[in-house]
Amino acid sequence: MEDITGHAPKMWGKSIVGFGSYHYKGKSSEGDWMATGFSPRKQSLTIYLMSGFKEFEELLQKLGKHSTSVGCLYIKKLKDVDKSVLKKLVKQSYQYVKSDLDQAGK
Repeated sequence: MEDITGHAPKMWGKSIVGFGSYHYKGKSSEGDWMATGFSPRKQSLTIYLMSGFKEFEELLQKLGKHSTSVGCLYIKKLKDVDKSVLKKLVKQSYQYVKSDLDQAGK
């Protein structure tokens, strides 16, 4: 993720390693958050793709065993996924977030 984003890892809380950041403004909250990251949770490795998944259905079909929620990709074992596809997902998601920031002038 450091190679993809060009940003060194940074802890976000006690268990999330993030790369890069962006400022968000929602209906009820505003703040800074990582552009992408991961957390080695007990049940699965959680990968945070802040772009969501609508743009990446084709890649997700090629990834292997996983599940998703709004912006999280859950992988039980890295050996169950195609690592080159995972890298593409992270890269494209980061570029998607970065392009939104560029358009917003940040």
